[in-house]
Amino acid sequence: MPAERPRHNVVLLSLSLVGLLVWLTLDTVSVAPNRIVPGTAHGLAASLGWAGALVSALPLLALAALSRRPTPAALLLALGLTVLMLAALPLWLSLAAHRLVDPGAAGARLGVGAGVWLLLFLLLMLLVELRGRLALSRLAGVALLALPLAVLGLCLSRWLAPLALWQEFQGRRDQFLGAVLEHLALVGAAVGASLVLGVAAALAMRRWQAAQRIGFGMLNVLQTIPSIALFGLLLAPLAWLSAHVDWLAALGVSGIGAAPALLALVGYSLLPMVRNTFVALEAVDPGVIDAARGMGMSRGQVFRQVRLPLALPVILEGVRITTVQAIGLTAVAALIGAGGLGTFIFQGLGQAAMDLVLLGALPILALALVADALLGALTDTLRPGGAA
Repeated sequence: MPAERPRHNVVLLSLSLVGLLVWLTLDTVSVAPNRIVPGTAHGLAASLGWAGALVSALPLLALAALSRRPTPAALLLALGLTVLMLAALPLWLSLAAHRLVDPGAAGARLGVGAGVWLLLFLLLMLLVELRGRLALSRLAGVALLALPLAVLGLCLSRWLAPLALWQEFQGRRDQFLGAVLEHLALVGAAVGASLVLGVAAALAMRRWQAAQRIGFGMLNVLQTIPSIALFGLLLAPLAWLSAHVDWLAALGVSGIGAAPALLALVGYSLLPMVRNTFVALEAVDPGVIDAARGMGMSRGQVFRQVRLPLALPVILEGVRITTVQAIGLTAVAALIGAGGLGTFIFQGLGQAAMDLVLLGALPILALALVADALLGALTDTLRPGGAA
């Protein structure tokens, strides 16, 4: 009986055709004489010419063609093309800077247009789709970005000095590094505290039925409060405590800053942490527990050596969800003086400077993706059967 022919990969076809449309029709860069004056938008033909623009579209057409017969070899070729296109984007920006930016204008800036951002997003979506189809590990998916990141670093050091986003970074290098450390400190403290409290709450809920009803009810209500509203609600009580409790004031607790931010982040992190921990501990096969008890293990030994190791992958899923959520929510904490990368986002919004907004937003996105990949890979490794 002849082998069944693989069906068309609709996702690969759709993403490649949309990417082709975006690349050829939308503005790709803008050029401004300085930071204040709005830039002049340019399409693909302005930097490459129409012949070059059509040549640059060939890889996307090749991806669309490969989607018709998605054999493993075709998918592997599509993955290679996707990685090469990601690596080519910084080179193309360097060419655009060379052709469009006047080297004699010291303050001239090259802005990245909607066409490039959308194509970058679509290529990353293609990377996720192809990684899944080829059953590559999460860490392998991250490793595929090594070449594009290396090319980006080379271009930034050699040819992309006029890039507006790079100029914003160069002008705030020390402040940026401090903001990254503040962001990571808040996220780490929130995830660590929520892990301890979440495990304790899950254990209490397993022991007492009333604690389960009350606990999940309170956490569900807390999750529905908007983040900005929760930060605001914490201002008055923390300011009162700081004014009337000397040791809290000595610790730096006040109505603004890290204290309300940390409390709010822990509050938002508790629900996924408690839910995953509770479900993981409850889902352990009762037969395994009975077998452990039959071997003479005490209750504590059963928990430490049997129930907890079996539940650990699902608990780590809760840690992954909580970490990614906390990385994003910490940006809002800048509104109450907690620092972090959100500072650049709100400064940029106030100054109508999108490149400054991106200086804060892009590292948050990168941190979330890295945390998701690393914790997901660890979870896959701890599951029975090893990494997927």
